[in-house]
Amino acid sequence: MAPGLYTDIGKKTRGPARLLSPSSSSAAPRFYSRSCCSLPEKPRLILTRVVFRLRADLLYKDYNTHQKFSITTCSPHGVLLTTITMDEFGTPGLKSILSLVVPDQRSGKLELQYLHEYAGVNASVGLNSNPMVNLSGVFGSKALSVGVDVSFDPATSNFTKYNAALSLTNPDLIASLHLNNHGDTLVASYYHLVKQHSGTAVGAELSHSFSRNESTLIFGSQHSLDPHTTVKARFNNYGMASALVQHEWRPKSFVTVSGEVDTKAIEKSAKVGLSLVLKH
Repeated sequence: MAPGLYTDIGKKTRGPARLLSPSSSSAAPRFYSRSCCSLPEKPRLILTRVVFRLRADLLYKDYNTHQKFSITTCSPHGVLLTTITMDEFGTPGLKSILSLVVPDQRSGKLELQYLHEYAGVNASVGLNSNPMVNLSGVFGSKALSVGVDVSFDPATSNFTKYNAALSLTNPDLIASLHLNNHGDTLVASYYHLVKQHSGTAVGAELSHSFSRNESTLIFGSQHSLDPHTTVKARFNNYGMASALVQHEWRPKSFVTVSGEVDTKAIEKSAKVGLSLVLKH
């Protein structure tokens, strides 16, 4: 079985450990804390602001022709994003992707993906006057794979990014190792599915910066109360504890309630977030 692309390495392990990070979920709430009031004498929970995030794709079209050529358009946040995808572009396993954003034409990108039984290669180039060239490759199998990811700037003739990764995958256990930021950051991730029927899983992530000589350790867990309700929690070595309850009340529409507290400074007010995501 194909090992996938470089972006697939460690993707599953980033779930429980980063469950409350803003980039991990479109339904992740935003936290707000008091800035104009003095700290309370006794620890108490303060809801400073309730935020409703409404995300609706007002324009979304997907055209498919024989399942080999598709055009997808959507207009979130007042911009028009068009993606043209062609599968089996000249040879089996090769896919071409052209993405354009209007009115920001400088963000256009041409991408080629090739998936083989023992390899996955992705190459992309920006469609502007100073295009960045990115090349990534994964070699191995679905169980064990290694990959590299590099970016080259033709204007300066420098490599702006070079990363490497290793992945080990079993049916209920996934482990990955990343070397990022020009070899300065080492990230080890672990994911274990404890009970498949309830979606119970635990995860951990250890990140170390060689230049700053600092390490961050995150533990996370998740559990499904029912097919539409999920509970998640995480804790790091700096004493920050977070938790959330997410309910899918209709397909692709979520309501999320979350909280965060610094266990080393209980006298400070905790943070509470409320998020609402709607999608047609």
